[in-house]
Amino acid sequence: MSIQAGEQMPSGSFGVMTETGPGAMSTDDLFSGKKVVLVSVPGAFTPTCSMNHLPGFVDQADALLAKGVDTIACMAVNDVFVMHAWGKDRGVGEKVVMLADGNGDYARALGLELDGSGFGMGMRGQRFAIVVDDGVATHVAVEQPGEFEVSKAESILEHL
Repeated sequence: MSIQAGEQMPSGSFGVMTETGPGAMSTDDLFSGKKVVLVSVPGAFTPTCSMNHLPGFVDQADALLAKGVDTIACMAVNDVFVMHAWGKDRGVGEKVVMLADGNGDYARALGLELDGSGFGMGMRGQRFAIVVDDGVATHVAVEQPGEFEVSKAESILEHL
């Protein structure tokens, strides 16, 4: 069963790139005492993710922050090096924290994994956005296959 609004986010950790190389960020570090928009994409450098989903959150970062969001984070089942390179390629700067869910453990803990084997992608995370307030999911927007509506930045802004 997938995470629902009103439920505590599962514990876990993500790979992040630091000034000294690969590091880790726990869910406590990410969510504790903060309002966070956690965005998940099926894969870095894939068309919808690169051209629309991530750039939408970069473009709307100021509007999201103005609505009380402390952190915008983007996760994908990719390694930390790919997520870092993708963030640089898309010009996220300090606007979006790029999180590597390398083995898909966090997507699985959320109940939001996606079998992309038919596309040669293996297990991935579904396309979604979750608003998290101090570790509790307050809004969960999961896209139907092939869709891109409920998890885009403009839709999340309407729910803040």
